[in-house]
Amino acid sequence: MTTEMPVTWRNALPHLGYRLPADHLPERGHGADTGVGVNLPLELVRQSVSGVEHWPIPERVREQYARYRPTPLWRARAFERAVGARAPIHVKYEGGNISGSHKLNTALAQAHYYRLAGVRELVTGTGAGQWGTALAAACRVFGMRCTVFMVGESLRRKPYRGSLMRVLGARVHGSPSDLTEVGRHVRRGNGLSLAIGEAVEYAGRAEGRAFAIGSGETYSLLHQTVIGQEAMTQLRSEVDTVVGCVGAGSNFGGIALPFFAEQAVGARASTRLLAAESSSCPKLSRGVYAYDHTDATGTGPMEAMYTVGSSYSIPDGHSAGLRFHGAAKLISAMRHHGQIDAVAVDQRAAMEAARLFAATESTLPAPESGHALAAAARAARDGSRAGVLVCLSGHGYLDLGAYEQHLEGELADESPADEDLRAATACLPRVESDALVDAP
Repeated sequence: MTTEMPVTWRNALPHLGYRLPADHLPERGHGADTGVGVNLPLELVRQSVSGVEHWPIPERVREQYARYRPTPLWRARAFERAVGARAPIHVKYEGGNISGSHKLNTALAQAHYYRLAGVRELVTGTGAGQWGTALAAACRVFGMRCTVFMVGESLRRKPYRGSLMRVLGARVHGSPSDLTEVGRHVRRGNGLSLAIGEAVEYAGRAEGRAFAIGSGETYSLLHQTVIGQEAMTQLRSEVDTVVGCVGAGSNFGGIALPFFAEQAVGARASTRLLAAESSSCPKLSRGVYAYDHTDATGTGPMEAMYTVGSSYSIPDGHSAGLRFHGAAKLISAMRHHGQIDAVAVDQRAAMEAARLFAATESTLPAPESGHALAAAARAARDGSRAGVLVCLSGHGYLDLGAYEQHLEGELADESPADEDLRAATACLPRVESDALVDAP
């Protein structure tokens, strides 16, 4: 079936029924002049707050999307049989581009807007490497320099991610590094918030250089809605459950938000929107709704999010893209209002679902996607009647080390203890009920 690529992004903000809580800005002298957000293009600011429902995709971005979009959707019948599904499972696959994941959808858009704003170098932090690769590719397209701080343990496990970024022209540094104050002072940290913190600090040091983030911001979720819009036109039958994995939330938002918007305007029946997260970083299922920092510097704005605490040391694991302490403020607000559901999935269950999918559907998922597949299989067995749509966020060809460990029985599950979560979030200011006000 032929599917046309969307020409607009679909905005969920007009349908929430409330405004997102305002950020808590740092006092001047304590991070207000670090460069965080200073170079954010006005168009991205508008996309974070606007009530415009359909946002036109710039022509230059559409031209790049056309290299790999629309992406495939199919019914995974063999996987259904293998997991004992009682309802159909439909898969939307985002791994068929140079970055190997959905991240390229927002990387291209951001690079376009930053280039128009006069920025010549983008700096970022990345966990598993998909976002760093996507930004490197987008910077190459738009003639910009790119610097990436990648979680050090992930870079050691996946050295070819670093190689691919360098092939695309990026400079890649394992985090923590000696290039930044935060890297030198937090030598024992090894999480995504630290890599982001280093990128934030580094980006603020020079004119024409800006920090770009791939997942948590409202505009990055907006750019991902091409996924869900395509899926709705590709589906030959109805679904009652939509599943995506969650690090900060861009993949889940991309597949789920268009369904939410359609449901809000009465164009689609009620659909369960299910966020699948890692049990080692269970912000949506076990975290608190509070104001927290998005990076390890503690200098940027504090956002309202479901979080396990930016100071919490997240256990190591192969799903580095899910090892972020907080969920996007849009996803968090929707969780708070009961508009989405969440489930935590163990690493071994995720890897087994991914292995089974590879064996039955001849497509190798990233470990992050395994969490969504495990949640989708469970939903198709125990809850869904009409069918399940799951977003396979990327491929796993650079994650074969994780599969090898899974096959050898060497992987372990490490969920945080309740007392550790309480300690990591004890000092965070909770989001008051009046912070979520009705929309005008």
